[in-house]
Amino acid sequence: MAKRIKGVTSRFVALSVVFFLIALTIAPPMQRYFSQRAQISAVEAQIGASKERLQNAEAELARWRDPAYVKSQARNRLHFVLPGERQYIVVGAKSQSQSAADEQNSVADQLPDHAPWYERLISSIQTVATSGAVIETK
Repeated sequence: MAKRIKGVTSRFVALSVVFFLIALTIAPPMQRYFSQRAQISAVEAQIGASKERLQNAEAELARWRDPAYVKSQARNRLHFVLPGERQYIVVGAKSQSQSAADEQNSVADQLPDHAPWYERLISSIQTVATSGAVIETK
């Protein structure tokens, strides 16, 4: 019969030591396994993103190989016209973004140009403070 050492059998101690040694033996490979799985997941995500960028680039290339797309881009970006066509450009028409920018610049237009910079700064602050304008922050 096994001797009892303060309520703990020698069999239990031996079994505990064996489990502890097994845990010490298995821990480093398990840690490497999980870190490599994380690296594999990161690389797979990177590959997926690269494939998506490649598909977008191929679609862009296919669009640029189409002569109709090239013509439309030349018309829109460079204002090219075909022989026999007339191009009309409306001068003075404001888009919505231009009118919003003009509203924001209205304070700067009211300031005197000949004044020193610090007087322009004070005048700008006073104009904004008295106008009751709300300044949006992002």
